[in-house]
Amino acid sequence: MRENIIELHSLDHPGLEIFTSMTEAQLRRRVEKECGLFIAESPKVINVALTAGYEPVALLAEKKHIEGDAATIVAQMTGCPVYTGSRELLTELTGYTLTRGVLCAMRRKPLPSLTDISKNARRIAVIDGVCDTTNIGAIFRSAAALGIDAVALTHESCDPLNRRSIRVSMGSVFLVPWTWIDDPVESLRGVGFTTVAMALRDDSVTIDSPVLKNAEKLAIILGTEGDGLSQRVIDTADFVARIPMAHNVDSLNVAAASAVAFWEMTK
Repeated sequence: MRENIIELHSLDHPGLEIFTSMTEAQLRRRVEKECGLFIAESPKVINVALTAGYEPVALLAEKKHIEGDAATIVAQMTGCPVYTGSRELLTELTGYTLTRGVLCAMRRKPLPSLTDISKNARRIAVIDGVCDTTNIGAIFRSAAALGIDAVALTHESCDPLNRRSIRVSMGSVFLVPWTWIDDPVESLRGVGFTTVAMALRDDSVTIDSPVLKNAEKLAIILGTEGDGLSQRVIDTADFVARIPMAHNVDSLNVAAASAVAFWEMTK
């Protein structure tokens, strides 16, 4: 067994607090190499993060995965502790059954600026105040799959590197450049983008409107799960767009709406 593979027999081994007692906020504030940490789970997602250049700090894996599903990951953990134990012990340790039996603590990268991510972009998704981790992950997955070049989030939104967001996105949060912004309309307008607010309004255009398709640079603004976008954002955006509905349904969940809008507006 390699020297950095540590077999666990108790729950109080030093170093395990990354996986056991630290909250998402504490991981973000971790001062090691400035940028903080996040947790990725499942071999597939961890491999996406490694390929995207994220640096591993420690691995926690069921014993059977060390030479199984996580073997290629373990081989890349040079200089990092690899903690392992039985499924029962790790479930007791983390408080939940591990998805695919593997967790990896990784360092965050310094975030690019909005200018950086918009430089060569034609379509940017803007997430304004979406605080459900599942929706954030699903929006990123759709963004990566459907040709969105970058994502900008207001500070009221959920962290894309939340463990659940990462899992739901299947690692897509590592594939699409993203950053935080202060204002969903003025920030994007400041880097040369036409803005379109996804909302229900009498003067809205449909998502297949030529004015949207022909926009050289378009920022698609998506609002909160319950209330949608604020009136200020709707009033100040260049356009307001709606997805046509049937059977008297008024709207879609924000994650579903994002997929429909991305598909149409990236054509």
